[in-house]
Amino acid sequence: MPRREFLRNSLVLAAPLVIGGVSMPAFALTTPPTRARGTTYRNVKNYGALGNGSHDDTAAIQAAINSLPSTGGTVYIPAGTYMIDVSKSINTRSKMLLKMEPGTILKAKTNGLSRYYIIRISSDTDVEIAGGQLVGDRDTHRFGSGTHEWGHGISVGGSAKRITIRDLRVSKCTGDGVCVGGSAYDLVIANIVSTNNRRQGLSLTQCSYVRVYDSEFSYTKGTSPECGIDIEPDEGGSCTNVLIQNCRLNNNAKYGLNIWKRTTNVTITSSTIERNGSLGIGTNGISTLKVTNNTIRYNSATGVVYNDGTRYVTHSGNLSYGNYTRLGTKTRTPFTLTGWSTKIERDILRRSNYSLTIGTNKYQ
Repeated sequence: MPRREFLRNSLVLAAPLVIGGVSMPAFALTTPPTRARGTTYRNVKNYGALGNGSHDDTAAIQAAINSLPSTGGTVYIPAGTYMIDVSKSINTRSKMLLKMEPGTILKAKTNGLSRYYIIRISSDTDVEIAGGQLVGDRDTHRFGSGTHEWGHGISVGGSAKRITIRDLRVSKCTGDGVCVGGSAYDLVIANIVSTNNRRQGLSLTQCSYVRVYDSEFSYTKGTSPECGIDIEPDEGGSCTNVLIQNCRLNNNAKYGLNIWKRTTNVTITSSTIERNGSLGIGTNGISTLKVTNNTIRYNSATGVVYNDGTRYVTHSGNLSYGNYTRLGTKTRTPFTLTGWSTKIERDILRRSNYSLTIGTNKYQ
């Protein structure tokens, strides 16, 4: 079954979700790597950027980036609202840090494009994006025919390597907050909030060695699949070696986390997956998955479903309760269970039994 049909068929529409204040995760436990770069420093204000919320600052920011020498360096964007022409994007280069203040906003100008990127990292190495806010144009976008699902806050592709994205908020994109593909390798995402985007908080397509720490992916709603994180390789591609640790995946219209075919070696640990409009976690046709020490609760459908073709799974040390809320509250005495039984079918469903190990987990 095609992935979108599978997700659509598994969802019973829930009541509209109200978006409240979203802050950075409470505990940033991981220090992300600093990538190699030179010492040259550029301030975009010296290249004509105004940051006044009306002036198109795309060319000025790009000029500051382009002025870096081959050894790279830092491009600094002070606090302010910088309007970005997303038909051009802000294009990084190798060996650079794009440094923004918490009050720095890169805002997409209203447009009718089905595909756009606020920041594009393509074929570059040793790039770090740090701080600030990226805001898409979903509130004013000129939607025409089609889904307009490819308007992303950050796009990483073109065999980009050694990329760090940290300490920022990305919201209101017509597609994904962050989309990674194109055989990207060695990507770290740390302490970001990706919220109120239309398609995904984070998409991982064709990529490998991805680490996601201390981040929130929430309130995705607008165009399918509508997941917090969607690990879904492109046709003919693959995704491997992914770690999701100390993250929150909450209040997304469909799944908190969807893991699709041709994906291997994924670990989800010490995270909270809650209040999503369908499953907490759903898998299909993947291999070698560890789900450990997570809290999985209050999802509208089953907490976790391991679907056909899912192999070599370890599910252990998790706390699950309150799942399948669409059927009403089920009260039970807290207990610990090793293995599976029908009394946890709201928490875990096994549609694949091939090397699927349900260890010791807690239930309330």
